[in-house]
Amino acid sequence: MNRTALKPLLFVAILLLAVVLSASPIFAAVGPTPPQTPETTQDSQPGGAGSVDPNISININGEGSDAVRILLLLTVITLLPSILVMMTSFTRIVVVFSLLRNALGLQQTPPNQVLIGLALFLSLFIMNPVLTNINNNAYQPYSNGDISAEQFLARASDPLREFMLKQTNPEDLNLFLSISGRETRPQVIGEYSMTVVIPSFITSELKRAFLIGFLIFIPFLIIDMVVASALMSMGMMMLPPVTISMPFKLMLFVLVDGWGLLIKTLLSTYNL
Repeated sequence: MNRTALKPLLFVAILLLAVVLSASPIFAAVGPTPPQTPETTQDSQPGGAGSVDPNISININGEGSDAVRILLLLTVITLLPSILVMMTSFTRIVVVFSLLRNALGLQQTPPNQVLIGLALFLSLFIMNPVLTNINNNAYQPYSNGDISAEQFLARASDPLREFMLKQTNPEDLNLFLSISGRETRPQVIGEYSMTVVIPSFITSELKRAFLIGFLIFIPFLIIDMVVASALMSMGMMMLPPVTISMPFKLMLFVLVDGWGLLIKTLLSTYNL
């Protein structure tokens, strides 16, 4: 994977961390205290001659910040993992893996950490062109000081919006456009609001994930039916069919190279 594709994510994390640390008085820069003279001591007393009310301001990239803005930034930091997950291919992949585990009849194998880790790295693989585009057109100009923070956010959101629209069903997009009160679809990708694109994209991802999960269940369901019929014919009604069918399911999944076939199918379902 291209290492430069991870730079936007690292930049966002470092920027948010810097904002939090700059808002904390513990990490405030403390410079050398100049020697106080009687005049400065008298001026610094409350109500004394030349006393000035102290003003505390926090500047981020030369722009003033207040408590409300810091509160909003902390809220964004809290919701950042959910935002990144719901705007990438992670949802479809992790739902399909969960349905596969249920179809095999396995409860905790593979563990959730393994499935989530595999889904994350597959999402990075799929999103690599988008991250590269963000790095070249948004992060690099912003780091060189050629564009402002607002322009950086606008340029970074365009590739994500385009990626999500390519994966969104027209029916889901029209549904949320009609709910938002728009009668006609915009002709330019940049005119689509993120509040419409994101829920449309999530709905389409869940639909495709459930459809793939249905197709995965069919061969394993046939194995369960055959094993249950064989046990009934032999009079072994008290023996759970799942106990007997699970080894046959695992054998079938390994023989057909199930992991490779599933990952290949998932990657081919994305319009990149």
